[in-house]
Amino acid sequence: MAKIKIDKGRCKGCMLCVSVCPGGLIAPSKRLNKRGVYYVEFRASKNAGECTGCAMCAVMCPDNCIEVYK
Repeated sequence: MAKIKIDKGRCKGCMLCVSVCPGGLIAPSKRLNKRGVYYVEFRASKNAGECTGCAMCAVMCPDNCIEVYK
């Protein structure tokens, strides 16, 4: 199973990564970061499936806030 790490402090909440995740494992947070925006979170769960490590989220992120680990 792959895992992603999101730099919540640098995330500007554009949600581009949310739109490209094939597993729907990235979702907006209900909390604000220091910049005052709703950042995104990696939400792997037994119900949602597993991250495939496709790295589409990292490719789509305009600020390079996402790292993918396999």
